[in-house]
Amino acid sequence: MRRRRGPTGTDPILAWQAASLLLGYPDEELLDRRPLLRRATAGLPPGTGAPLGRFLDHLDATPLSDLAADYVATFDHRKRCCLYLTYYAHGDTRNRGMALLRFKRAYTAAGLVLDDGELPDHLAVVLEFAATGDPREGRRLLLEHRAGLELLRLALAADASPWTSVLDAVSATLPPLTGRTEEAVARLIAEGPPEEEVGLAPYGLAPYGGRATGPVPLPDPVLPSGTALGARR
Repeated sequence: MRRRRGPTGTDPILAWQAASLLLGYPDEELLDRRPLLRRATAGLPPGTGAPLGRFLDHLDATPLSDLAADYVATFDHRKRCCLYLTYYAHGDTRNRGMALLRFKRAYTAAGLVLDDGELPDHLAVVLEFAATGDPREGRRLLLEHRAGLELLRLALAADASPWTSVLDAVSATLPPLTGRTEEAVARLIAEGPPEEEVGLAPYGLAPYGGRATGPVPLPDPVLPSGTALGARR
């Protein structure tokens, strides 16, 4: 996305921007931003600031080569740790192609253009959009894929991955899971995403596979009336 800068703003926008940077491929640029990220997240509420701080501690203590190897092993080689949100709801099906278009249209409506090679449902991209593009629409996209976010968080936790802390921070910016969303997560754990490897050629997606033979329905979130986007948790 043609906006990439250090984090600015208030919680949860600040937490989204920091998480977006921390979920990108680790490189020298990310390491150079550690002091800025430390200062920016120091004033966040404990639910977001503490887990982001833990991940920054991990960055400080781990050689860059190890960070990069772990990132690839975690997110590129493990289907259950996929960072592409539409995969959890739609797998590799025609419906996923339509879901990707919804993300792209949301970005276009906000005047943002994806860089070549970026897919619109990558969690780092969605978080950057939520922080720097349209916070209300970005929050809606995150909530729409709440079950997938939770499944990713649980998968990272099961692997004792340091990136669990970043997902903990993202989850802390969203309303608690509802019973319907918990049921959707349980179905995803039991069945996996749908399996139909067609309809994704326009996005250059390689098949991820899956175990389920039909779609896994995910509930649309219902927010309490008067919920404020920028309200502190």
